[in-house]
Amino acid sequence: QVELVESGGGLVQPGGSLRLSCAASGFTLDCCAIVWFRQAPGKEREDISCVSRVVGSTSYADSVKGRFTISRDNAKNTVYLQMNSLKPEDTAVYYCARARLPLCGPKGDSPASLDYRGQGTQVTVSS
Repeated sequence: QVELVESGGGLVQPGGSLRLSCAASGFTLDCCAIVWFRQAPGKEREDISCVSRVVGSTSYADSVKGRFTISRDNAKNTVYLQMNSLKPEDTAVYYCARARLPLCGPKGDSPASLDYRGQGTQVTVSS
């Protein structure tokens, strides 16, 4: 059974940092790309970062580039999103999702469809 579980969200002040985790089970990360996306109330889904098994294959949306870093630990079957210099506009529910192919697009997305996602973790950036 495929499952993705996010953790690590919370309340942080502007300029602060958080690290989100996405623990995968029921499959190995090598099969697929993992996409982090976020959704704020009243806004569309925004794909923000992608990682695949291809060495060096990561990508970011312009809105987070230079502030967020995606990484993966194959031994733990877990993907991380390190978020630094957080801004109030980063407030959203953050989700990780599995893309059906190990391909990342150039802007934190994947050209493959997303077939599973986690339940999400809330990130709130506020003073």
